[in-house]
Amino acid sequence: MRLGVNVPNFGPGTDPGVLRQWARTVEGLGYDLLMVSDHIAVTPDVAEQYPAPFYEPFTTLSWLAGVTGRIRLGTTVLIVPYRHPLLVARMAANLNQLSGGRLVLGVGVGWARQEFEALGVPFERRGALTDEHLRAMRDAWADDADYRAGRIPLWVGGNSDAGVRRAVRLGDAWHPLRLPLPRLRAAVDRMKAVADELGRPVPELVPRIVLRLTEAPITDDDRLAGEGTIEQVVDDLGQLRLLGAETVVLDPFAGDPDETLCPEVAWQALATVRAHLPMERQ
Repeated sequence: MRLGVNVPNFGPGTDPGVLRQWARTVEGLGYDLLMVSDHIAVTPDVAEQYPAPFYEPFTTLSWLAGVTGRIRLGTTVLIVPYRHPLLVARMAANLNQLSGGRLVLGVGVGWARQEFEALGVPFERRGALTDEHLRAMRDAWADDADYRAGRIPLWVGGNSDAGVRRAVRLGDAWHPLRLPLPRLRAAVDRMKAVADELGRPVPELVPRIVLRLTEAPITDDDRLAGEGTIEQVVDDLGQLRLLGAETVVLDPFAGDPDETLCPEVAWQALATVRAHLPMERQ
């Protein structure tokens, strides 16, 4: 199984030196993919969970491409309605080419109503805008003489039924975030049913799960995939592989912005997983 890592590109402990160290640590441990999040205007609803400074994903990934050599680089997730689709198409194509074809573009519709207002984007139309923009991006990438996009995997996020249908219609993969395994199994069945209904191929499953290691097992029925003892986490990854996931993104950020002041805790958890689970290397 290929494993990725969601790297905090925000918060009081984040600066260029820390981001560089994150990238070199994750690549050095043998992980296959490094992903970052997306916000443009750190409005109060955003700051409550993801406080400033917030490093813009395309800028950050372009810089990290120069300090890494092998690891793929991606977004989990880029909020599609925030930017003009031709701008996103251009930035993604350029980054993919300049990094040697290492870009993975995870996309979503967004949730922060105040941020939408600050950017002058209608919150109520975010789903329709996402669909329109994704189609425009694919049309742009078809012009290989100009964009030279190469092959950019498009991972569509969203745990809702609308997100599943969008992944089937417009994505290469479905990228659900932080779910318990039973809910994920049910959603995969739903995705297969939607693909059959629409006469479309079933997208790849590429979930992002939490990474929270505990000394004692967690026995709650609503335990999220990726939390518990290292044995539980390794078993979760095995169960995800059986569901068809060949790539899984680990998210060690538990929600407290002060975690960004001591990234060594997350690095140790990632090293523990690496020690217990051999990974494929591209």
